[in-house]
Amino acid sequence: MRDLKSRKPVRVKGNRRKKGKKKRDWKKAFHRVLRLSVALGSVSLIVSGGFLALRILFDSDYFRIDRIRVENEQRVSREEILALSDIEPGQSIFELDLEMIGRKIEENPWIARASVSRVLPRQVVVRVAERVPRAVVSLGYLYYVDGSGEIFKLLGPDDRLDYPLISGLDREFLLQKPAEARQVLREAMELIDELSTRGEFNLEDVSELYCDRTNGFVLYTYVGGVPVRMGFGNFKDKLDRLERVFQELEPRLLALKHIDLNVMERVIVRLDHEAANGQG
Repeated sequence: MRDLKSRKPVRVKGNRRKKGKKKRDWKKAFHRVLRLSVALGSVSLIVSGGFLALRILFDSDYFRIDRIRVENEQRVSREEILALSDIEPGQSIFELDLEMIGRKIEENPWIARASVSRVLPRQVVVRVAERVPRAVVSLGYLYYVDGSGEIFKLLGPDDRLDYPLISGLDREFLLQKPAEARQVLREAMELIDELSTRGEFNLEDVSELYCDRTNGFVLYTYVGGVPVRMGFGNFKDKLDRLERVFQELEPRLLALKHIDLNVMERVIVRLDHEAANGQG
């Protein structure tokens, strides 16, 4: 028998043909690069042309401002608002910085908010929200306060004084503790708002609202200057109690030392004995 294990394997040469290197088709590659370059150049020309056309259009008279509309102005005149805006007819409507113009208009203390918008092709609209004074606060000088408790304007000679007077605060407190001061003023405005809805005892019966940061708010009656101690919060319930007895108390205000509404479900009245004896 043949010893198959000891027989050396015969190496068989591969029968596959060796691939030769293909020659690169430089002509075809050149045409591809040329087509790509033409396409990119065309896109670039279209974009550049578009920008140029837009630039020419924006600089043309078609977008020159010929109308400025002001809305919601009442106390502040249209002329004052336009002067603050610095918008001029004939300007390109796209040259305007709308946010900056709004901020400049808000420099007027009567303007709470101002928004500016474009109405293409040639119109600008300015919408304002004015502040409404709800009270006057005494801080050495007199200032207007709006419904949110914001102090916004020093009173001038021509400004009206027929608003509720808030006292008891000082400038140092407002500067050192602005958040706390703002909260006190908000609560004062809540009390004023509640008084404005009343029939028996309302703002016409009050000459002053005093802010005591420790003991709360004190109302002073227009007749006799009687302190009505309101404390903090629950203003509706407290005024409900006062109104139930105010018709009886009103003829005797000059003889009262104070009215205290801080005790639950009660109206505590203290007589001024000296005044009562003087009347007697």
